[in-house]
Amino acid sequence: MFCDYHVHSAFSDDSVYPIEDVIKDAISLGVDELCFTEHVDYGIKVDHGEIPIVKREGSTMLNVDYDAYIKTLDTLKDRYKDQITLKKGLEFGVQSHTVDRYDELLKSLPLDFVLLSIHQVNDIECHTDEFKAGKDQLSYNMTYFMEMYEVVKMYKGYSVLAHMDLIRRFDKGHELAFEKVEDIVADILKVVIEDGKGIELNTSWHRYGLDGPTPSLGILKLYRDLGGRIITLGSDSHRPSQLTKGIKEDMELLKSLGYKEFCTFDKLVPIFHKL
Repeated sequence: MFCDYHVHSAFSDDSVYPIEDVIKDAISLGVDELCFTEHVDYGIKVDHGEIPIVKREGSTMLNVDYDAYIKTLDTLKDRYKDQITLKKGLEFGVQSHTVDRYDELLKSLPLDFVLLSIHQVNDIECHTDEFKAGKDQLSYNMTYFMEMYEVVKMYKGYSVLAHMDLIRRFDKGHELAFEKVEDIVADILKVVIEDGKGIELNTSWHRYGLDGPTPSLGILKLYRDLGGRIITLGSDSHRPSQLTKGIKEDMELLKSLGYKEFCTFDKLVPIFHKL
């Protein structure tokens, strides 16, 4: 099974990659199953038709157009059903103060898969200088993980926790030692496992030049040791050159760490496949 479970198209506001082109490219790459995970980030973005429109650097910030996305993907699923399996997913950028919006949204949509990401804390995006202002490296890392801990305790509508240590991407070249955040990471993973949820191995670390996978080897080993089984692989693709990149390599990485299986999803239920 060759699949990519973290894929963005032009339905996400940070991509211009037409969704049908993504599908055609995936077929040419030999992909068996593709899951689109378009962005939803309440707190800093609004739904289509809502006001006020939030702007960043002059760009309108919008969540995916849910109706158009679902309708288009249904059409394309039928069109390409003999060539590839397509799944409906979303990437929820949840904050502790926006949980209720995601509960309402999930009830309204026929999804197969939901990524839970921490992109913002208190409506401040984690990659910005504003997020780091007045904090040392350990402090802003802990701010990020403490928000994640609060969110996973509050929100149960997701499938897997995406790029768990995303914050490392913004410290590229001088990532914080895992031991300094291991305790809070363990607390998060215990909640994830107890709730029957999983984590993602996000293969974008290859293109970002990080010193190891996202999440780190420390997190992957800890999740394994705590009994975690549900794990997906996704490229976090936004353009053609990124689609499926690193997936096959990181399947081998998981095997080297003692993982036996990875997951796909159908109607929010995990399906296990041998690595």
